Amino acid sequence: MNEPSAAPALADEADGLPVPRRYFAAAAIWLAITMAVLDGAIANIALPTIAGQLGAPPAVAVWVINAYQLAITVLLLPLAAMGDRIGHAKVYLPALGLFIIGSLACALSHSLGMLIAARVLQGMGAAGIMSMNAALVRATYPSAMLGRGMGYNALVLSASAAAGPTIASLILSVASWPWLFAINVPFGIAAILLGRRCLPRAPGHGRKPDFLAALLSAGMLGFIIYGGESLAREGATSGLVLLVLGILLGIILVRREWRRPAPLVPIDLLRIPIFGLSIATSVTSFSAQMLAFVTMPFLLQQVLGYSVVASGLLMTPWPLAVGCVAPFAGRLADRYSAGLLGGIGLAIFAAGLLALSLLGPHPSAIDIIWRMALCGAGFGLFQSPNNRAMIGAAPRERSGAAGGMLATARLLGQTIGAVAVASGFHWLGLGSAGILLGGAAGAAAVAACLSLLRTRVPSPATRRAAAIIDPP
Repeated sequence: MNEPSAAPALADEADGLPVPRRYFAAAAIWLAITMAVLDGAIANIALPTIAGQLGAPPAVAVWVINAYQLAITVLLLPLAAMGDRIGHAKVYLPALGLFIIGSLACALSHSLGMLIAARVLQGMGAAGIMSMNAALVRATYPSAMLGRGMGYNALVLSASAAAGPTIASLILSVASWPWLFAINVPFGIAAILLGRRCLPRAPGHGRKPDFLAALLSAGMLGFIIYGGESLAREGATSGLVLLVLGILLGIILVRREWRRPAPLVPIDLLRIPIFGLSIATSVTSFSAQMLAFVTMPFLLQQVLGYSVVASGLLMTPWPLAVGCVAPFAGRLADRYSAGLLGGIGLAIFAAGLLALSLLGPHPSAIDIIWRMALCGAGFGLFQSPNNRAMIGAAPRERSGAAGGMLATARLLGQTIGAVAVASGFHWLGLGSAGILLGGAAGAAAVAACLSLLRTRVPSPATRRAAAIIDPP
């Protein structure tokens, strides 16, 4: 297939893509992100089956999940920086190809070692997809419709996460586990064909790559994420050592990047008040979300006595509510302050979490369902405006860095929440579920306050307009 002509394409991309090209580009973006999110979810459900058929002990088989997550973690920021340097599509399409190759390798694996190696390839591809996702959405939609695009993006993400366990169960009911990965191949090829013709083709800034910063970033995030999880899960001294090492690498990286014009860790973007507050809000809110997500299955199954299937159904209203509210919130974000919308959404989220923490010893299904739906509705009202604020606050040539930081903030928040749950159960036992949910409600309330602080900060567009009218 011939490459599209660059000049007409760039002329069409001054502020988003024209219709119908916009629709096909969005289909390519969301098809790829759906596969990346689903593959993180389905492996959790299929892990016992895979371990049993490959004869692997659970402690070793868990690396089928860890290998994927760690590959994503260490490559998010380096690939985001590369996208800004050479062009987002030039990272996205090869990453999608690598994801397809990794999926095929997973399906053809006959040993645990082969499967783990293939999952690393998959994770490398998924990191490229996730790091470029928000930047491509920004380039696809006109500025006046960016919130709408982010809302649809949040809908796709939440629907994919919610559907993962169900899709995995359906596939395993009629086929063997390799088909969980083989099914990615035809959909991935379709996404590549669409992407080659329709994705935005804006060039990058062309600066030289900073390989040392990429290594420092990979080590920092990898050691912090894995060290924190190991410390909480096993209480191992090695986990603490890795955590401290990751923090030290982070300090070295920040000092090195502090005055660079386009640093790999986007310190320049963190100096933008709206962007910095949005990142802090995102980390805190995703910590609260993961606290609840990890705590609720234990509460439902081991404290309240629900079955695995019933627990899954009772938790489904949360992602469904996110999917219903997120597109609506995205449209609102094109007209109203992200700080205000996010503050209201996170206050609702905090109220839902507090209500969950106060569940009695014998709640009915309805008692649980409306609380879960309230949490999802609040989070959906927050997520799309927050993402729009982060991406919109960054200069267009730094969209990749902003998208990479968005994904990294989500990952860090989720890790903090999971570590908090593991620590709470380790020190206080399963009886601490209510306390943990109360802590999640407190974190959501803090995030609501951080979000409302953004209403007192002028947007980047307002600052630019003021500078034109009254230059310094």
